[in-house]
Amino acid sequence: MKELVKRWSETSLILKILCGLVLGVVLGLTVPQASWISLLGELFVGALKAVAPVLVLFLVMVALAKHQEGKSTHMSRVIVLYLLGTFLAGCVAVVASFLFPVTLGLAVAQEGMAPPDGVAEVLRTLLMSVVSNPISALLNANYIGILAWAVLMGVALRKASQTTKDVLEHLADAVSQIVRWVIGCAPFGVMGLVFTSISTLGMKALLGYGKLIVLLVGSMAVMALVINPLIVFLLLRKNPFPLVFQCLWESGLTAFFTRSSAANIPVNMRLCKKLGLDEDTYAVSIPLGATINMGGAAITISILALAAAHTLGIEVDFASALILCLLSAVSACGASGVAGGSLLLVPLACSLFGISNDISMQVVGVGFIVGVIQDSCETALNSSTDVLYTAVAEWSGEKRN
Repeated sequence: MKELVKRWSETSLILKILCGLVLGVVLGLTVPQASWISLLGELFVGALKAVAPVLVLFLVMVALAKHQEGKSTHMSRVIVLYLLGTFLAGCVAVVASFLFPVTLGLAVAQEGMAPPDGVAEVLRTLLMSVVSNPISALLNANYIGILAWAVLMGVALRKASQTTKDVLEHLADAVSQIVRWVIGCAPFGVMGLVFTSISTLGMKALLGYGKLIVLLVGSMAVMALVINPLIVFLLLRKNPFPLVFQCLWESGLTAFFTRSSAANIPVNMRLCKKLGLDEDTYAVSIPLGATINMGGAAITISILALAAAHTLGIEVDFASALILCLLSAVSACGASGVAGGSLLLVPLACSLFGISNDISMQVVGVGFIVGVIQDSCETALNSSTDVLYTAVAEWSGEKRN
């Protein structure tokens, strides 16, 4: 037994996750009635979501409290890359939709959900999140509010005694250790998550929307395997694919199954440390990326909006397409501040073409049907690029210096 435990602990986490994936598929097909297996996935994601807000609060606060005056953190470069990447993702989606237009059978409605009235409401929600009560922000996993309070506390604690800073650092280390324990359970969590998807939905529910799924996943693949490597090459002037594939493999894979950028924050922190990045930078950039680096969301918003336009026979000119790229990028950055994520921002984009709310909400319903694949790929793209852009920003800054 000891030998078995030893071999398990020495095995690569990614390999163990793949084993959990295969086992989840097998169990989902053979014993779909064993619903208790789903509990493993729910517990895993629940544990990640529970510890992530506390981890973000302490890491950002400690990083800023210990930050030395004059030391570069490359945050301006990171933010520029986040915004640029989200805009380019919207452009990729628009081009793909024109090259491979998709129409929808709009017979699905999503009840009990209301989209925001406009971009102004999205921005208002984000601003209100900034001034949220810190306890409420932690309880509700409001990462905008958590970041705001962590930044304020970190800056205020710069003049604190070294003893106080050491205590905070020890607390941050303790939370990080808890995160490592939780991540160690990832193979069992992934098994439960995959089992749930296979046993409840199977693949039959998705066949009717195969073309839409291919367009969504294909656009995200182009962003991940063409645009992002091009950005990396232009800034670092070296082969981008080792870094791109490492981010997709070690961050994107777990994000694909957890389907939550917030839950994947601990995984990204761990990868940044493995890459040798500056903690002063990634302690802030990774939580920030989980809220504003939403290239996958921009792709989803643009493609579903244009699919609705094509279905209704609405002609979309170049100017409208460009505005859609900008609107999807701005809306995607606010996706974390709106209940329902990126799908509920689709009606905003549909309104650009004069599509009624009744029809646009049917498009949202279609989005929920394909969401088992769309949301997984979207989260994998979003989360993996958090690490990718952080690394590129830091290394390109050091190269210039």
